[in-house]
Amino acid sequence: MFAKPNLLRGLLLAGTVATLTLGAAAVARADDKITIVVGGYEKQIYLPAKLAEGLGYFKDEGLDVELLNDTAGVDAETEMLAGTVQGVVGFYDHCVDLQGKGKFVESVVQFSQAPGEVILVSAKHPEIKSAADFKGADVGVTGLGSSTNFLTLYLAQKAGVKPNEFTTLPVGAGATFIAAMQHDQIQAGMTTEPTIGRMVKSGDASVLIDMRTVKGAEDALGGTYPAASLYMPTAWVDSHKDTVQKLANAFVKTLKFINTHSAAEITDKMPKEFYGDDKDGYVKGLDAGKGMFTADGVMPEDGPKTVLAVLQTFKKELQDKQIDLSKTFTTEFVKNVK
Repeated sequence: MFAKPNLLRGLLLAGTVATLTLGAAAVARADDKITIVVGGYEKQIYLPAKLAEGLGYFKDEGLDVELLNDTAGVDAETEMLAGTVQGVVGFYDHCVDLQGKGKFVESVVQFSQAPGEVILVSAKHPEIKSAADFKGADVGVTGLGSSTNFLTLYLAQKAGVKPNEFTTLPVGAGATFIAAMQHDQIQAGMTTEPTIGRMVKSGDASVLIDMRTVKGAEDALGGTYPAASLYMPTAWVDSHKDTVQKLANAFVKTLKFINTHSAAEITDKMPKEFYGDDKDGYVKGLDAGKGMFTADGVMPEDGPKTVLAVLQTFKKELQDKQIDLSKTFTTEFVKNVK
């Protein structure tokens, strides 16, 4: 038998309402699914990303966050600009650099106030005693156009070595960086923990320039140098403020955890593969460098000027344009965290 007209209309209406309800729920779920690419999430400088996940702070905010791993910040930046991810955990200096190219992205949570990086020198090359000795050398960086590349070029130029007088070689981080130095593909290089600790412990390298602390950054770079951050396209931030606030809530809570717990307690919350068979070394490295992290996610007041000054040393496009630093970061969300 056929359904009566009124009954049929009722069934169709109910089906339509159900479809719209399911569609709205799907949109809500999609809006709360955030993909963030991390420029090497095993690096201690980007520790807040995996720590927030491990502590369950994303879920506490009702967010479904997927963290993707990439070995170099410049590649993470490319993915964000292509629209395949919503944000990047990487160095703030990309926000300044991109504005010089007419692209607007901003740090929404500032993780650190120092790079957390060092220049290591191979034990095979004791003749390299300062950045002035980079002339003619191959110096390892995570990637060309990466923050390690920016900083290496600056340190060399500050020491009187021009970019065309040495080579920056993209060798990634971790195992690839270690192999490059062991095989003499690079004579020096910029890297972070836990790679630093492994190479110093093995005797393969020693620290030449140390930027793991605020003082170290000030000595090397001339001021506070905000580095690791969560940065996102400004247009996306402006159109997804509720979601960005939830991310800020989770990350500020994570930064407070870092600042109120020991390196050993933090390490216990990290994936075991991050420290492998050398948990003590991981803890030691974190203990020495965790002072780089901010306590509240707020951009250090004098930091952006230092970053711009460093980049302008060797980037002509930033010398020729008026950069509006106020558009490279926001404190709106971190200051709203309760």
